[in-house]
Amino acid sequence: MIVEQIYTGCLAQGAYYIESEGEAVVIDPLREVAPYVEKAKRRGAKIKYVLETHFHADFVSGHLDLSRITGAPIVFGPNAKPNFEAHIASDGEELKIGNVTIKVLHTPGHTMESTTYLLLDEEGKENAIFSGDTLFIGDVGRPDLAAKSHLSVEDLAGHLFDSLRNKIMTLPDDVIVYPGHGAGSACGKNMSKETTDTLGHQKETNYALRANMTRDEFIKEVTDGLAPPPVYFPENVMMNKMGYESVDKVLSRGLQKLSAEGFEAAANETEALVLDTRDPNVFSKGFIPNAINIGIDGSFAPWVGALILDIKQPILIVAEPGREEEVVTRLARVGYDNTIGYLEGGFATWKKAKKEIDEIENISAAEFSDKYDREKLEVIDVRKPSEFAAEHVEDAKNLALDFINDHMADFDKEKPLYLYCAGGYRSMIASSILKARGWDNVINIEGGWKAIETTGVPKTDYVCPTTLQK
Repeated sequence: MIVEQIYTGCLAQGAYYIESEGEAVVIDPLREVAPYVEKAKRRGAKIKYVLETHFHADFVSGHLDLSRITGAPIVFGPNAKPNFEAHIASDGEELKIGNVTIKVLHTPGHTMESTTYLLLDEEGKENAIFSGDTLFIGDVGRPDLAAKSHLSVEDLAGHLFDSLRNKIMTLPDDVIVYPGHGAGSACGKNMSKETTDTLGHQKETNYALRANMTRDEFIKEVTDGLAPPPVYFPENVMMNKMGYESVDKVLSRGLQKLSAEGFEAAANETEALVLDTRDPNVFSKGFIPNAINIGIDGSFAPWVGALILDIKQPILIVAEPGREEEVVTRLARVGYDNTIGYLEGGFATWKKAKKEIDEIENISAAEFSDKYDREKLEVIDVRKPSEFAAEHVEDAKNLALDFINDHMADFDKEKPLYLYCAGGYRSMIASSILKARGWDNVINIEGGWKAIETTGVPKTDYVCPTTLQK
């Protein structure tokens, strides 16, 4: 028996490959399915099932393409009603994979179709659970993403309480927990950086699995402090439920090479968004006017999903040469399928053509400190409210990047704006958005809070984030 976690850091997402005696299953595959197909081929195995724990909100699953290529049926748990052919398993149903068994445990709460897959080894012993968004390491799935008019967030949290107590916590302590996500995902609020653990240890350390916890306490704690979900979540749910275009077609369209003239014409004719995925510091020194910077080497796909409000928005790509396919693929992972081409040769092509170039002013933390001592500055902290509450520059205003589109009116166009985040990635995204929308006097503080901490800039007293959570 082989169990492999295939973890994708930029999405904080875990897919799983399980194999026994030449038969395999893939659980919650990513949109690009070639790696799973190639893995099985190398090992001489046949993919027998594609298992989905629920209709995902934060990424587009590869279930349809993987099923089409391999012939393996897609399996959902009870209550799932996809718009395509799938096997809807019953609670307790067992699926044979070589010499091992996967048992279907219906665990509603995160969503009503949420299902946990229990792996029984060759001797029939409970070995591991693949818990999707029902149970994370250090947390449980948020119950507000599937709420309908007839089913409140509290109702779903109650279902989650029952699922955990009746289906999961009754399993042996040595069962391994393989969750759908880790720290950085918006599908929970308190996830660990660890991507696997034993169920017994989770019973000891996970706040939501306390033995003496009442149903009311669980509902209150699980629903408290939930930030609004990213705007693309409902769109991804519908794509996973209703179907989507093959990723091969998305790549073919997105990887159209464009000259500087062709790129400019496409931007003007289609009103496409110009997405520059280069390093923030490189971007700031020169970019195509009105381009938005979301660096490919950060939490790229989640920030695209949070900030590009229309999932069908035409997108033109500026990337480091050789990374264009990676960019288009990672956009497709979160449902942004309407990439219509890229600038061949990258930004150097634009410069060589002597096209108009814009810049964003950077200032070091030391320079910022000096200015802060001499002038009254308009300082904008674009970190999350919890980060801001823990410690920030005195008199700074918190306008979190996640919801910048809702608060554009709060930014003063008449004054220079000094922006910072934790390290510079998010503040450059914010700076580029403001610049594209007509805020010309934007200054990015290099190194963000980490650099500011080392200066004499007045700061609020530190408050431990754990204290804030309580």
